[in-house]
Amino acid sequence: MAEQEMKSVKGGVTAAKGFVANAISCGIKKPTATRLDLALVYSELPTTSAGTFTTNRVRAACVRVSQSHLKRGDIRAVVANSGNANACTGAPGVAVARKECAIVAKQLGLEPREVAVCSTGVIGLPMPMVRIEPRLPELCSKLSAKKGHDVASAIITSDTREKEVAVEITVNGKPVRIGSCCKGAGMISPCMATMICLITTDAAVPREHLDATVHEGVEHSFNRITIDGDMSTNDTCLVMANGASGVKLAPGRPGWKKFTAALHHVMMEQAKHIVQDGERVTKFVTVRVKGAPTPQEAKRVAEGVAKSSLVKSSWNGGDPNWGRIIHAVGYSGTRVREEKVDIDIAGLPACRGGMQTTTKSDDLRDRVQAREFEVLINLNMGKEEYVVYTTDLSPEYVDFNRSEYAYWNQAKQDGLTH
Repeated sequence: MAEQEMKSVKGGVTAAKGFVANAISCGIKKPTATRLDLALVYSELPTTSAGTFTTNRVRAACVRVSQSHLKRGDIRAVVANSGNANACTGAPGVAVARKECAIVAKQLGLEPREVAVCSTGVIGLPMPMVRIEPRLPELCSKLSAKKGHDVASAIITSDTREKEVAVEITVNGKPVRIGSCCKGAGMISPCMATMICLITTDAAVPREHLDATVHEGVEHSFNRITIDGDMSTNDTCLVMANGASGVKLAPGRPGWKKFTAALHHVMMEQAKHIVQDGERVTKFVTVRVKGAPTPQEAKRVAEGVAKSSLVKSSWNGGDPNWGRIIHAVGYSGTRVREEKVDIDIAGLPACRGGMQTTTKSDDLRDRVQAREFEVLINLNMGKEEYVVYTTDLSPEYVDFNRSEYAYWNQAKQDGLTH
């Protein structure tokens, strides 16, 4: 799609017509905290909806409930919180998630199954409903189309900034908008990366077609990123389409290709925002594999390199160590012939035929000092390609993730743990 056919707009998740939102502070993690930590997105019109969730076999209560509700019909409202993942909380956690949906549904005149719930934060602690439940009516009563940014603020955890993307396209002379907000900075790995992403559109899209294009978009965006190789219990991407623009879209109809390109653009931008905002990262690296025998083998090589702690550590040190890259290629589980492997780092040939090139090491080192660069690996054994977006691994990342004791200490004061 030509760039001039799509323009960026403000508003985040409420940029699309007919969507309103609100966010408040409940002190979910700490009673004295004042940051926004509970949010609601609501469509004033009926929707069609689609979503993808973590493939981790340990799934948070919110994921279980939202998946169940989406299977039964379309989602019209999403309540989301930060500060507590409501994961590994057993049957009581599921009951809490269902209760949140029921209260929100009653306030908005919906059925509980029309409400999804998303949570992010510490795993293993019960939700402090004593602080959340009394505030839900207020959350539902002050909805506005101008509060999309508040939602983006309320769902972040270790993120350093809000992540919002919204675009507008024109179909048959009418504007169609897609809005979004997203969170994610750590515990990021493909097969749904660790994230919450809420996407809205005022196009009218039949559910089966929305579902297909959402899954396609996720596969080429959120499933192509990794920061630390860890997969969360809470990953969720939900998309709601309410038709408020008056534009009906489906495969074969005017504007469908333009719409799907815009939707996938929004997903890709959010996926890149997650990687760029990774916990204490200093590099954004594109790992591009080509010349693989099969798509699956290209994927294995790209992910093997992108997740290697040794490779990522060398990037953090500004070290263009192609030896670490080729060793990761070798153990990735794909068919590889060492004497065929070529590796370019930041546009310079580092390895040809499995051996060192004549490129000066100082030139390679200068290139990898940049904040962003690409590693290109050509297996020269086929025509398949795959791309993964990843980061370096820093000492600061380790320090940041050494302890969550403060959160557990607060939970102990709340009587939620021993």
